[in-house]
Amino acid sequence: MAAPMRRAWLGLLRAAVPAARSYHAPPPRRRPGGVYRPDPDDPLTPAWQLEPAYEAKLYGRHGSASGVDPARLWPSPEKLQELEAEEREWFPGLREMEAALDKKEQEEERQRVERENLIATNMAKMPQMIEDWRREKAARKEKEREDKARRERLLAEAQERFGHKVDHRSPKFQELVQEMEKKQRKELKLKKKQLKEEAKKKAAPTDPEPVPVSAGAAEPA
Repeated sequence: MAAPMRRAWLGLLRAAVPAARSYHAPPPRRRPGGVYRPDPDDPLTPAWQLEPAYEAKLYGRHGSASGVDPARLWPSPEKLQELEAEEREWFPGLREMEAALDKKEQEEERQRVERENLIATNMAKMPQMIEDWRREKAARKEKEREDKARRERLLAEAQERFGHKVDHRSPKFQELVQEMEKKQRKELKLKKKQLKEEAKKKAAPTDPEPVPVSAGAAEPA
């Protein structure tokens, strides 16, 4: 029972999947009349067949039978200089590679020394930088406390003037602040003027007092 079923399955499998056959491409047909040479005057000739690379391909395949002059395949002086420059750039000599490696190592060493010197300099400045940061932080906090006390003082004065609480963002409060600042500037200006006048009085020379002459002094002869 199993054998007939197996043969049936194998037959179905062969029918569904045909056996692979080996394929050999036929050799290219030879053109009659020898080697094909593109006609430069023919407008249908592809541009790539008129380049030196195609002539080099023909000469490499057919040799002298291609009719290509091998002297034409040699690069021009300009092209030769370009190839030599490209070879020097991409395929340098041993001494040039050693010199480039030495230069690269020197540059890396210089950068390393500069980086270490910068780190050492910054580490030396670190205590002073920390002290400056702490001083600035303390000054900032002190200014915040002064601003808060000033705002509370102005709010208390505004409440006393208007008879009710005033929001510090309201136009009334802003007008009060401007008025107080104007008053403070005026007082400061007046104080500076008074100090300047007092300094002038102290710097001015004092006149000597006259010496009193007694009535009984004898007049000169």
